[in-house]
Amino acid sequence: MRPLIAVIGRRAASVSGLRFAATVAAEALGDAVFAAGGEPLVLHGGPRAELSGLPQRLARFDGVLMPGGSDLDPARYGQQPHPRTQPDHPEQDELDLAVARAVLDLDLPTLAVCRGLQVLNTVCGGTLDQHLTEGPVDHLDARHTVTPAPGSRLASVVGTGSFEVSSYHHQAVDRLGRSLTVVARAADGCVEAVEHTDADVLAVQWHPEDLFDTSRQDGALFRDLVERAATRRAATRRAATRKERAA
Repeated sequence: MRPLIAVIGRRAASVSGLRFAATVAAEALGDAVFAAGGEPLVLHGGPRAELSGLPQRLARFDGVLMPGGSDLDPARYGQQPHPRTQPDHPEQDELDLAVARAVLDLDLPTLAVCRGLQVLNTVCGGTLDQHLTEGPVDHLDARHTVTPAPGSRLASVVGTGSFEVSSYHHQAVDRLGRSLTVVARAADGCVEAVEHTDADVLAVQWHPEDLFDTSRQDGALFRDLVERAATRRAATRRAATRKERAA
C-alpha cells in the first residue's frame, strides 16, 4: 500500500463548481506525492476548538506535507505587519501552527514548503523578514539557484551541487528558530532550506512541486518524503504486531 501523506488543506473562499467555501490542495502537490509513490490526502482543519485532537488525527498518517500559501500573521512571531504583508485567514494560521507543533512532537516524516518553512521557523521561536528588498536574486515568481550545505540531510537527498529552483515568496527567515539548521542558501544569502536537529522534518523555501517531473532534485524531495513515510509505516506495523503477539 502507498504510504498515506497528509497534505494540509488551504482555505478557499470560493472554488469553481462549488457553491460554498472549500478546503483545497494544489494539484501539483498531489501529483508530486503520487508520482513519488505516496497517497496524498487533504487534511481538513475543522473548527478551531477541534485542534486539540490534531495530534491523534495526524498520527494515523505516515507523513505530512506542509504546503505554501499566504503570509503568516506577523503577530504570531511578535511583529507588526509590514505594508506588503498580507496575512492569511486566522484559522489557517491556527491549523498550520498546530500541525507544525504536532509533527515535531510526533516526529512525523514531514516536508514543509515555502509558507510551511516559515510556519516551522515561527513555531521554533524564529522570526521572518516580512518583505525582501530587491537585490541580485529575484525570489518572487522567478527561478534561481540554491546551494545545499555539504553533509546535510538535504545534500544526501538532492546532492551537493547548486541547482535551479522555482521561487515564489517575498518573505524569508530572519532569526532562525530553535533546533533548526540552515542547509541551503541562495546566492544572496537568503535561507532556502532548514532541517530540524531532532525531528524528521525537512523544509524548503522554494516550490519543488513546480518542477518535480523535470528536476531531479525536486523529484527527489518528494521521493525522500515518501520513503521516510514508508519506513515509519513499516516500523509502526512491526510494533503493532509485537504488541498483538504479547497480548
